[in-house]
Amino acid sequence: MINWTEIDQFTKEWIKEAGKRIRQSLSEQLHISTKANPNDLVTNIDKDTERFFIERIRKTFPNHKILGEEGFGDELKSTEGVIWVIDPIDGTMNLVHMQRNFTISIGIFENGKGKLAYIYDVMNDELYHAMNGSGAFFNGKRLPKLLDKPLSECIIGLNSIWLTENRRIDHRMLTPLVKGARGTRSIGSAALEMGYIATGWMDVYISLRLSPWDFAAGMIIIEELGGKATKLTGEPLSILEKSSVFFAGPAVHEQILKQYLSEYVEK
Repeated sequence: MINWTEIDQFTKEWIKEAGKRIRQSLSEQLHISTKANPNDLVTNIDKDTERFFIERIRKTFPNHKILGEEGFGDELKSTEGVIWVIDPIDGTMNLVHMQRNFTISIGIFENGKGKLAYIYDVMNDELYHAMNGSGAFFNGKRLPKLLDKPLSECIIGLNSIWLTENRRIDHRMLTPLVKGARGTRSIGSAALEMGYIATGWMDVYISLRLSPWDFAAGMIIIEELGGKATKLTGEPLSILEKSSVFFAGPAVHEQILKQYLSEYVEK
């Protein structure tokens, strides 16, 4: 029998400790390199933070598997067992350029079902978290279920790159959606924007391409609050693959899916 309360307590302690380490490290020189392209940044803090969590998980829960952005975890071929999906720094470009608006993001799954989730805004010391069946919380305060608003009253989290010509979507498909919303925002940390949906500060999040560690925690939190977390096609998300991501309250999710994304095909 898995003791989820114990796992929750350990994870919160580790997140706070990791956050303190990160804040202290920012006074030192960052070692910055690139991955897939010149704008895909990684720092020594990303790598050190992932190693920090992996060492503690391996020691405390040796039978659990780990999927981490920086590649220090396991290679997964199935969702069987308990899997930690970790983004040690979500918003690395923000860390490098602004030293704010970046998070630690952790989703914990059992046989593919989300059980625990944590999005930690490091510089503001703010924690969004959820336990399946027990609710979602912001700094320990229970969050209400997501309010369903009409699109005209919604703030959409959307990277402006998707409104220019790209290989994922005909950008003209998104123009009417943007015009129909109250406004758009792009913070530079997908996980943080998902946290903002949980608190009601934003209402919709859309991305054409994210990795599982980008959306794992947010998916659990949003679903715990009665929201919908899917691909842009409406299909379920998987922690085993990259995909588009679409988070919103159920009514506006259905409205956007039918009126604005009905012709979208995953690429």
